[in-house]
Order: sequence, then structure tokens, then C-alpha cells
Amino acid sequence: MSGSSIDGANDPVSRTLHEEVSTGAGSDSGVAGNNAGPTADVRSTSGDSEVAGAYAGLVALGRELYERALVHRDQEDITDPRGNSIGWLLDTRTPMLDGETFGEVGEVLASRLAARDIFQVAGYGFGSYALVCAVLAARSEHAFTGGFIREKRKPYGRRRLVEGPLDRSRPVALVDDILNSGRSALNGVKLLRSDGFAVRGVLTLFNFTWSGGRPRLESEGLWVDSLLDLNLREPRR
Repeated sequence: MSGSSIDGANDPVSRTLHEEVSTGAGSDSGVAGNNAGPTADVRSTSGDSEVAGAYAGLVALGRELYERALVHRDQEDITDPRGNSIGWLLDTRTPMLDGETFGEVGEVLASRLAARDIFQVAGYGFGSYALVCAVLAARSEHAFTGGFIREKRKPYGRRRLVEGPLDRSRPVALVDDILNSGRSALNGVKLLRSDGFAVRGVLTLFNFTWSGGRPRLESEGLWVDSLLDLNLREPRR
């Protein structure tokens, strides 16, 4: 990803990394593209050695997540939801189901949530499960609790819509791997709210800025935070 820039909160250590995905065409399904795939180039400009060191670690983690999640069509046959061949996609299960990366990501996400005084997380969909568990396993002064959201309430047993020990009297954040259009995340938020939970925000690994997910969620009164913002652009000629 060439020509990256830095933006985010006042604390440089917790800033979001804004990446540019260099492609020959727009994304097809949102998590994939009809081209050879993006390239990466991340840089830090901080002059403070301690801050720069911490930030460098965040950059390294972001690069590892991105590069390990990226799958090209020359590696294997990949398709969009309609079965059409595509050039690349991001499969976050590959890095997130590695024990070392799992722990590192959990520490970063837990830190961001704790800074917002959020200690409950819920996941909706397959891509969120490892993230919920990573946050729960993170070392923190305050223990986190987690839950998984069903598409429909289970019709027997405890008949729950949300599984896990979440407390309705405390705020919850939704965690997911990729924020694309925001429709899936918003559906998860609505399911949580329908079951009596106070959802404050959405935390993801990747945000596809060209798909409008962030403003869709923010219009519902939610804060949105992502480890990496990916910006689609045409390659240099």
C-alpha cells in the first residue's frame, strides 16, 4: 500500500493507521478485488523515541495482520459471494488463529476498549469470534466479558439471542474483523439493542473507507474505531 498517511487521536500510540490499497479497479465484494491485489508501505514520522517505538510496534502488527490476511488469486482460486473469480481478498482467520498474533491483537483491542471505559464485547458472525476471545484473553486491570450474537433467538434450551455472560446494565462494543458497508455490523447492533443491551460503538481490524460503513454506523450514534483504514485508489501510471 503506497503513500500511507497517519491520522487519529491525540495519542500517537493509539492512532489509526491509514493505508492506501493500490488496485487497478474498485473492490468487487468489499472484502475482495478484481485485480492482482494491493501492496503495502507503512511509515512513522514521530520524533519521540518512546512513542515512536510503541508506534513502530503497532505498525508492525498492522503490517503482519494485513499481509497474512491477504490472499491473491495466483495462490488459490477465490470468488466473490456470487461465485465470480476475484483478484484478492482478506481472510483474517489466518492471522487471528495464530497464537502469537491472537495475543498481540487482543492486547491492542483491549487497550482501545479500556480507554473508552468499555469492558464488554460482542461478536456477530464468523469473523468476530477470534476477536472476542482475543480481547477476553488480554491482560487488563479490568476483566472483560464477551458474548456471541445469534441471527435468531434459539427456540429451545435457554432460548437466548445473545450467548455469554454480558450484563445489560453495562455498555457493550461490537467487535468484528472488517467494516465494509456496515450493514452486517448494524444488524448485530440492532440485535443487541433489541435484547436490551446498550451498544456504544464498533471496533474492527480493517475499515474499507470506500464502502461507507463508518458514516452508516455513526448515524446510529455509535463510535467507530479500526486498527487499519484501507483507502482504495488507482495505481500510479
